[in-house]
Amino acid sequence: MSLLSVNNLEVSFVTRNGTQKAVKGVSFEVQEKQITAIIGESGSGKSVSCYALLGLIPSPPGRIDGGSAEFGGRDLLTLSENELREIRGRDIAMIFQDPMTCLNPFLTIGEQLIEPLRLHRGMARDAARQRAIELLDEVGIRSPETTFDSFPHEFSGGMRQRVMIAMALINEPRLLIADEPTTALDVTIQAQILRLIADLQKNRDIGVLFISHDLAVVADIADQIVVMEQGEVVEAGSPDTIFKNAQHPYTRKLLAAIPSGERANATAQRDVLIEVDQLRTWFPGSGQDEPVKAVDGVSFNINRGEVLGLVGESGSGKSTLGRSIMRLAAITEGSVVFDGTDVTALEGRDLKDFRRRMQMIFQDPFASLNPRMTVYDTLAEPLLLHGICDRKNLDGHIAKLMDDVGLARGFIRKYPHEFSGGQRQRIAIGRALATQPEFIVADEPVSALDVTIQAQILDLLLALGEEHQLTMLFVSHDMAVIRRIADRVLVMYRGKIVEAGTVSQVFDQPSETYTQSLLASIPGAALAG
Repeated sequence: MSLLSVNNLEVSFVTRNGTQKAVKGVSFEVQEKQITAIIGESGSGKSVSCYALLGLIPSPPGRIDGGSAEFGGRDLLTLSENELREIRGRDIAMIFQDPMTCLNPFLTIGEQLIEPLRLHRGMARDAARQRAIELLDEVGIRSPETTFDSFPHEFSGGMRQRVMIAMALINEPRLLIADEPTTALDVTIQAQILRLIADLQKNRDIGVLFISHDLAVVADIADQIVVMEQGEVVEAGSPDTIFKNAQHPYTRKLLAAIPSGERANATAQRDVLIEVDQLRTWFPGSGQDEPVKAVDGVSFNINRGEVLGLVGESGSGKSTLGRSIMRLAAITEGSVVFDGTDVTALEGRDLKDFRRRMQMIFQDPFASLNPRMTVYDTLAEPLLLHGICDRKNLDGHIAKLMDDVGLARGFIRKYPHEFSGGQRQRIAIGRALATQPEFIVADEPVSALDVTIQAQILDLLLALGEEHQLTMLFVSHDMAVIRRIADRVLVMYRGKIVEAGTVSQVFDQPSETYTQSLLASIPGAALAG
C-alpha cells in the first residue's frame, strides 16, 4: 500500500540570471514498510524534491510550481505552514546529512530529544526523558543515562548520526526521510548506520525515503530505486532490475563509477624513497590522563613511484601519520628518512626548502583553499615561493597546471566558492603539483565526493602519478577506493600498523580480524551477486 505518492513535482529557483528548474515533473512512491532510495549526483534534484514535500525550500528564491504529494489522504504541497509543522517530526521525520550542523551545540542531547515529545505529545518531562533514554539505547548509544546529558561535540560522527536517528524516531513517525545519512562516515560506521536504519524500518513497520549519491550504499537495503539526473527521474525499478539490467546511460555511468579492480602494475620492484622507523606522535591528555598515542611505534617503507594505501577508521591515527611524515604534526619519537635525508632533523629554512619535494592534498578543499584567493593566486603562490618560475613566465606554468588537472584555463580568475566539490579538489591537486614534488600525501581526497566525481579524481591521480613519476601515500577509510588505487596497503588501528601487504594479500587473504571487519563493511554486497 502506498504511503507517499509524489506526482509531477515541479520546483524552481529564481536567481539573478533568471528562473532555474531544479525539479522537473518528478514522480515516485514510497510503500508502507519498504525503503525507496533516490539516487543521483549533487545537483540532480534529489534533496530538493524531498525538502519540498515538507515545506523546507526557502521561499524566495525557491518555489513549488506544480504537482502533488499525497500522504495520509492529504496533499502535502497544499498544506499551510502550521499544518505542515504538525506533520513534521510526528508523522514524517527527517535525518539530515550533517548532524553536527543540525544539532544545537548549546543544548544537551537529551534536551533536544525530548523537545518533540513535549511539543507534539505534551508528554511530561520525566516520561519524555525515560522514552529518550530507551530510544538512545535502541539506536546503539552506550550508557544512555549518562550520555543523555552530553553535548553534541562530545560524540563521534557515527554517534551523532545515531542521535539524529533517535531524534527522528522519537515520535514514531510513519515515514522517515534520510538525506545522505552516511556520507563521509567510516566504512564500518556506515555499515552500522545502514543496518540500523534497515532494522528500525522492519521493527517499526515504517516507510523510508533514502537519499544518496552512491548506488553501492543502497544496494543492500532498498526495495525500490529511483535514479535522478538534472531534476528528472531517468530510471526506476527494483534493485535487481537497476543493478543487473540498467537501461539509462546515466544509471550505467553511476554503476561504472563504483570503485572496483586493482592496479595492473602492483608487483613492480622499486627503490625505497621513504623510510619510517618507530614513529611516535603523542598528544597530551587532559589533566592527569595518559597521552593520546595517535601514532605509536610505526615503521614502514614507501617505494619510489608506488601508491601506498593507508586505511583505517576515524581515530586510527592515519591522518596524523600522514601529517607527521610531512612535519605538519610534532613528532614525539622516531625518524622519517626521505631519499637519505632525515626529515625529522630539519628546521627553519632547510625544512621549508625540503617541502618543495613533499606536498599534501587535504580532505576538504573548501577549507584548505583560501576563499579570498583566485585559482590564479592559489597556484601562483607555491610557484613564486619556491622560485620555480618568475612573474614573466608565471602564466605559462599556471596554464600547464590547469591543463594537467583538467580545468579550463578560463577559470583562473574564479574563487573557490564558484566551483563544485570535484573542481575544488582538482585545484587542490594542482596546487600540490605546482612545486613538482616527488612525494604526495593524499588525505581522504575523495571521501565526500559524488561517486562519479570520485572516479574522475582517482583516475586523475593515477594518470598524474604516471606522468610525473609521483610517489604517494593515499589515506582513506574506504577499502574499495584503496583497492582501486594502491600498490600496497597498510591497515592502521589505534595508532599501530596491524596488517601490511600487497593489495591481493590484504583483500583476498586478510590475517587480522580488524581488516576482515573493514572488508565485510564494504557496501554493495548485492552488486557482487
